[in-house]
This record gives sequence, C-alpha cells and structure tokens, in this order.
Amino acid sequence: MPWTLKKILSALVLPPAGPLLLAALGLLLLRRWPRLGKTLAWSGFALLWLLATPLVAVGLLALIEDVPPLDPAQAKRAQAIVVLGGGNYANAPEYGGDTVGEYSLARIRYAARLHRDTGLPLLVTGGAPLGGKPEGETMREALEKDFGVKVRWVEAQSLDTAQNASLSAPVLKQAGVKRILLVSHAMHLKRGRELFERQGLEVVPAPTAYYARGEFSFFHLLPSVGGLRGSYFALHEALGIFVQRLGQ
Repeated sequence: MPWTLKKILSALVLPPAGPLLLAALGLLLLRRWPRLGKTLAWSGFALLWLLATPLVAVGLLALIEDVPPLDPAQAKRAQAIVVLGGGNYANAPEYGGDTVGEYSLARIRYAARLHRDTGLPLLVTGGAPLGGKPEGETMREALEKDFGVKVRWVEAQSLDTAQNASLSAPVLKQAGVKRILLVSHAMHLKRGRELFERQGLEVVPAPTAYYARGEFSFFHLLPSVGGLRGSYFALHEALGIFVQRLGQ
C-alpha cells in the first residue's frame, strides 16, 4: 500500500478523526434511525473524551511500552547501533533549514550516549516522506555537529519503519554486522524489533522516552491535548503491529 494512502487511512481511523467521524455518522442517521444515530453520536463523543484523558492514554501506552530499558551487559553483544528516524523539524528558522524533530532528537541523544559507552558504530535511517531533507541526513548532522559523534552509515531513502529495516539490513550485513542495538521510542520498539529481525538481524532493543510513567493525580481524569496525543500514539502503534502481523 502506498505510504500516502496508509497515512490517510490511519488518520481517519485514529483519534481525533475516528471518534469525530463516528459521532458525525450518528448525527446523519438521527432522522431515519434515531436510536442508532443517538448511540453512535454519543459513543463518538464518549470515546473522544476517554481517549483524551491521560489516565486512559497512560494505560494504553503501558500495553505498548513493554520493552524494558537496555541492560548494559546486553549492549556488549552488539556490533552496531541503529537509530530510527522520528520526523523532522521542517524549515527551522534558527537552524537555517530542516533539522531533527523532537522525537528524532530524543533518539539521537540516547544513541550518542550509547556510542560513548560502547564505542559501537552508528547507522541512522530515515527518508523524507513529506519532502525536504531526509531524516537520516538531519540525524547525522545533529549527531556530528551538536553531539560530537561520528556516524558511519546513513540510510536516507526509507519512508516507514518497514523500509528502515529492509534498506538498512543490506548495509549492515555488507559490513559484517549481525547483532544491533536498535534505538527508538519505547512505544515503537516492539514493531521495529520484529521488522529488523525479519531481515535476519539479531536485535537488542534500546528504548528511550517512556511515556507510561509517573504518579496518578486528579488531573489524569481531565481531557487534555497531551492525553489525546498519548492515546493516538498508542493506538497508532497497536494498529501498526496488527497490520504488520496480518501481512506475515
């Protein structure tokens, strides 16, 4: 399925569009089928409210972020560090052009630390699905200029996680690398790990940026933008895992 079509379909299914479309469908059906229309409309509203509460978001994320932090002893088994792209900060005026976005930045920061701790070479992977400079290039620039860490390999053609794996694997294998530390957000590594293992690589997950943490407070019951974003990411990953395994 083309990348653009996948993004459109997922945007229509996931919050906020999914619950809103459900509510809109209910309103359209009110005149002809009042009971069904009311049920759908109120269900869409209730679903959006629940998904926007941090309590629900954290619960959903906890189901996805089931990869434990990296054990330093496991890191010694690897031969390279692979960092998955997480999006760009496009046309950044203070940087004079495209640079790493907040998710990519969290990943390369952890990768830089792992590189200093282990001395392992780095591969960064990510293309330019929305145009502009490829994520692989912006990650390399930030690692080398801002973190003082040399990047050995750059994969800059991939449009999604599956292509991250399929296009990076040949580069690694050509260099004799069979075991990697895979760096990404904790919520993303279950899917990423499976895809890289399908390419015949042994993967040691190196997760960063856990979101399902912290103590409960009253504010976790109130809808917020942060809660909705958390639910979106959790459901996005769950949908990705489902589709990925469906295609096995």
